[in-house]
Amino acid sequence: MEENQLSMPTKYDPQSIEKGRYEWWLKGKFFEAVPDETKEPYTIVIPPPNVTGKLHLGHAWDTTLQDILTRMKRMQGYDVLWLPGMDHAGIATQAKVEQKLREQGTTRYDLGREKFLEEAWKWKEEYADHIRKQWSKLGLGLDYSRERFTLDQGLSKAVREVFVTLYRKGLIYRGEYIINWDPATKTALSDIEVIHKDVQGAFYHMKYPLSDGSGHIEIATTRPETMLGDTAVAVHPEDDRYKHMIGKTVILPITGREIPIVGDDYVDMEFGSGAVKITPAHDPNDFEIGNRHNLERILVMNEDGTMNEKAGKYQGMDRFECRKQITKDLQEEGVLFKIEEHMHSVGHSERSDAVVEPYLSTQWFVKMQPLADQAIELQQKEGEKVNFVPDRFENTYMRWMENIRDWCISRQLWWGHRIPAWYHKETGEILVDTEPPADLENWEQDQDVLDTWFSSALWPFSTMGWPDEAASDYKRYYPTSALVTGYDIIFFWVSRMIFQGLEFTEERPFKDVLIHGLVRAADGRKMSKSLGNGVDPMEVIDQYGADSLRYFLTTGSSPGQDLRYSTEKVESVWNFANKIWNASRFALMNMEGMTYEEIDLTGEKSVADKWILTRLNQTIETVTRLADKYEFGEVGRALYTFIWDDFCDWYIEMAKLPLYGEDEAAKKTTRSILAHVLDHTMRLLHPFMPFITEEIWQNLPHSGESITTAAWPEVRDELTDEESAEEMKLLVEIIRSVRNIRAEVNTPLSKKIKLILKAKDENIASILNKNAAYIERFCNPEELMIGTDAVPSEKAMTAVVTGVELILPLQGLINIDEEIQRLNKELDKLNKEVERVQKKLSNQGFVAKAPAKVIEEEKAKEKDYSEKRDAVISRINDLKQM
Repeated sequence: MEENQLSMPTKYDPQSIEKGRYEWWLKGKFFEAVPDETKEPYTIVIPPPNVTGKLHLGHAWDTTLQDILTRMKRMQGYDVLWLPGMDHAGIATQAKVEQKLREQGTTRYDLGREKFLEEAWKWKEEYADHIRKQWSKLGLGLDYSRERFTLDQGLSKAVREVFVTLYRKGLIYRGEYIINWDPATKTALSDIEVIHKDVQGAFYHMKYPLSDGSGHIEIATTRPETMLGDTAVAVHPEDDRYKHMIGKTVILPITGREIPIVGDDYVDMEFGSGAVKITPAHDPNDFEIGNRHNLERILVMNEDGTMNEKAGKYQGMDRFECRKQITKDLQEEGVLFKIEEHMHSVGHSERSDAVVEPYLSTQWFVKMQPLADQAIELQQKEGEKVNFVPDRFENTYMRWMENIRDWCISRQLWWGHRIPAWYHKETGEILVDTEPPADLENWEQDQDVLDTWFSSALWPFSTMGWPDEAASDYKRYYPTSALVTGYDIIFFWVSRMIFQGLEFTEERPFKDVLIHGLVRAADGRKMSKSLGNGVDPMEVIDQYGADSLRYFLTTGSSPGQDLRYSTEKVESVWNFANKIWNASRFALMNMEGMTYEEIDLTGEKSVADKWILTRLNQTIETVTRLADKYEFGEVGRALYTFIWDDFCDWYIEMAKLPLYGEDEAAKKTTRSILAHVLDHTMRLLHPFMPFITEEIWQNLPHSGESITTAAWPEVRDELTDEESAEEMKLLVEIIRSVRNIRAEVNTPLSKKIKLILKAKDENIASILNKNAAYIERFCNPEELMIGTDAVPSEKAMTAVVTGVELILPLQGLINIDEEIQRLNKELDKLNKEVERVQKKLSNQGFVAKAPAKVIEEEKAKEKDYSEKRDAVISRINDLKQM
């Protein structure tokens, strides 16, 4: 291999190092899955973003977590496929395109269906391109050779196949039902597209007169405009107040229609007057009662929320305008006798925010119970079930599955998968098939399209080539390994993928579901346009780089928890990256010209060398174990501690001794260890910070083309030396203590001091003598004394570390009384620690239940604190005698 030449700029500038790198990765095809039977497949399908606009911070978080998993698995030797794609997002996209047309002074009806769809496809191309640019800016390792779109030809085929199969099994049916209707977008909504909000409304109390003139019956409603469609009044059959009225009729005010009083168990005798008006075309419960009593269904509204011809003199009025007018008219007739203010929950369209109208309509539905039963049964099978991380979200999923309702899948839109059903123009016969009828001129296709979630539910297998079960990707990469998504779409999407996956592939569509929370503003509020507190991830990248944003998003919370966005925290990650850059530059300058083959870890190593290799092993083990459990916040902490504290602050500083010394063998070993540790550290960090790690790795002596395909680090037991790690721990403690004392008495490191180290025993004294060079380098003593009986003959500052008493004679720089005061504070702390540990060890419950290892650790702490306390007491006594 060629000699390593340093080409890293002196300053860390994320924009310049990220520029062009993504294109280089794509050109090298490092992210393209090449089926390899010797490797285990690992697959993730991207949750397809909607082609309606920009990606937000939630997308950045979600996709970066997937990027971490796929980059790590690729390095671990898996055959990785991360499949990209986008969702046509029916209602959302159609609304955007219609808005654009309105701004141009036209409507979809002016254009007609075909021309409107041309406009929608143009929109899709434009916004898909935006999304790809954003993906590239984030550095996502996607296999674009397999990119899919929910309206592409292959997925459309899969959608038709699923629809027709479910229809033929009796699991899709067409029927007249009360559905959630959005009068603004003029389309049906499924239950989960309805957002309930508490609004100020009213109960309108009315008296319906009995036809026989014998009195009246009281009812109350929150929607008086629907009374025009009343076809009965219902009471409980056991209600003594009304039993005798069942079978009689009342005169419906305003309309003059005669309607029956029926007895039905649904009515709650305790609520209100115990009598309810029944409007089968405008209320789901009334619809069911109407079915039981063969009541007429009178629809009094149009699709746009205005009143129709059945509403008589109110025809053409908006529903809420009609409410005001009918209230007035009923009061004048003496029918409406009380209006009672009332806060109640009202459904609003998730898309348009219009008040949702329960509305009688002919729609297509999926019969959910048999599909849900399969999915519930799957969760009882260990090894076959879908694993939710964190597992508490399985309960959320199961609750929804156990309380399932049929799913309304038809939407009154033009942009989407058109329902594969045709109606014969003369006979009215319905034909449901994957292909249009041969004599198409005699048939008319259903005008509606399918709910967007219907096609999204097939995403894990439709993207792989299903229904062609021989498709190579389907055979190789399905079922997928993990799904990463927010907890807000468990019902919308996750649950639907599971039951459709089971029904059509007889397997779970993914092994694990990693659930993350929402990105919130710094104050904990939800980010929204109305609050103006949204943050554009692309702007953050422009300022701090993709690596800083990625690391913050993925290590800033634990699975399932929300994340508060903080510019300061992103900035602190930038500082971390800058620290890595500067440390790497120093290391690389000292190994310039070195080749990969020259890295040699067999030479004689210093305690610092052995310690950093031991810490590297520990970090590899920790990072790998925690990443496999999706604990990325903990992974982030482990990497940060190792890189910032161990490698940058300690090892690099200690490496300067041999690097600037005369011993060529020590220099060679240090250069090799720097190269090895930096190489492995960059690999561990790579999934989180792909750009900076690739840049540094390319400057290291390495083998291979890119860090993306470099092997994931493995623990090398022969490089672990626990004894050296303990020795190093002692040295670090001593150096920190000396620095703390210097700081306390404002003695700069440049000023030489006298330092006495009183070791507890000969073994510790030997360790200190062996590593005296480090103590001299980092403590800058004018004179260093190490021994087991060294006692100062003058006034001094002291500190106690494990096994060693530090004595710094600082004549003229210290007040003895203040030093005794400081030591007394230290003694208080140590007394509390000793007391705490002893209390724990004397607790029989703790001793009986705690593992032996934990008890041993507590005993070791007690011994350590007691020794430190004794040394402090001794020192206080010495000072008092001065």
